[in-house]
Amino acid sequence: MNAPVAIKAAAADTRRLLNINNYFYRRGGAETVFFDHTALFEEIGWDVVPFAMEHENNLPSPWSDYFVSEIEYGREIGFKDKVVQAAKVIYSFEARDKIRRLIDRARPDVAHAHNIYHHISPAIFPVLKEAGIPLIMTAHDLKLACPSYKMLRDGRICEACRGGRIHNVAIHRCVKDSLTLSTVVLGETIIHRTLGLYRNTIDRIVVPSRFYREKLIEWGWPAERLVHIPNFVDAERFSTDWAEGDYFVFAGRLAPEKGIATLIRAAAKAKQKLVIAGTGEEEAMLKSLAESTGADVTFAGYLSGEKLFQLIGQSRGLVLPSEWYENAPISILEAYALGRPVIGAAIGGIPEMVYEGETGLTAKAGSVEDLAERLADLASRPAAERAAMGLKGRNWVLQEFSRHAYRQRMLDLYQSLSSR
Repeated sequence: MNAPVAIKAAAADTRRLLNINNYFYRRGGAETVFFDHTALFEEIGWDVVPFAMEHENNLPSPWSDYFVSEIEYGREIGFKDKVVQAAKVIYSFEARDKIRRLIDRARPDVAHAHNIYHHISPAIFPVLKEAGIPLIMTAHDLKLACPSYKMLRDGRICEACRGGRIHNVAIHRCVKDSLTLSTVVLGETIIHRTLGLYRNTIDRIVVPSRFYREKLIEWGWPAERLVHIPNFVDAERFSTDWAEGDYFVFAGRLAPEKGIATLIRAAAKAKQKLVIAGTGEEEAMLKSLAESTGADVTFAGYLSGEKLFQLIGQSRGLVLPSEWYENAPISILEAYALGRPVIGAAIGGIPEMVYEGETGLTAKAGSVEDLAERLADLASRPAAERAAMGLKGRNWVLQEFSRHAYRQRMLDLYQSLSSR
């Protein structure tokens, strides 16, 4: 199938970026980076061509005829369809063939992949390699090391698969506590590693946190192929004109690894008001916990855009009590941009985004007592001091985590690969 006639050929002097991600709508953090990345390069005249999966929530695109067929988990399908789906998860021949046709139609100067696991699959990478197109991938998670991508099992950090012992993903049923799904992911990992679909094709891996860079090196990735480029927010678009309220706020998915149960217990112990913005699998349990501990917690449900920014902007601070290897949460940068300090768990990439005592505080991950002390500490300070901490965070974002800094770092990377 040919691309629609609305597609125009890029001018001879126009650079073309092939931007790749499973979903073509704002679904989560990876999609936010994907779309913002596209906008940054279109602003400076690049022709950005997306490659994604078909989905009813997708934004319109003149390139959608090249998107791969939808795979959406959790739907009721027959055994035969499950087998076909499992095969696509491991290696998508459709994605391989469509990316080849897309390259023929609109050859890019560089390709940048974000999340492609289980939908597009790395079957597209050898095609890009054979075509001589520089390939960059952003590590939004730890899938390049851990088969189940979280390095988490039974609510605890797990690195049992390190050193090639990937059979542990099936033994411990790491994927949704399902032997079937975990076995599929084991098979996927074996095939991908045997064929070198990542190691033999990706030129550079962008890691948003220094922690992820060091962790991938520990798991065997060559240091010279890992480039630290932090995430960004456009702080100039965020207001700091807020009247501070009397509560702390958590915003995100209500999932076990986010440490929200620890936060509720800590809020009760510190006698601090807490507003939780988000939904997820743990919502009912967390509401019950708040009631049983006597914590002053308001569940605000899912919020986004200005409503979420107002909630954070009027808070005493944002709290990220994570209990897994977070990468580089954009929510921290947004809190700073709004002029608010942050209390973050000392785990993963979070500590490198908090200047202790200057832009916020850190607490031991999973410790109710330590987090309660940090909540009480920040709450006891004058409002002017919290505002000063938030302002310092905002200035840090304007210097180190700005859209201009991100784009220039990415341009430098693209240029270094294109000039080889």
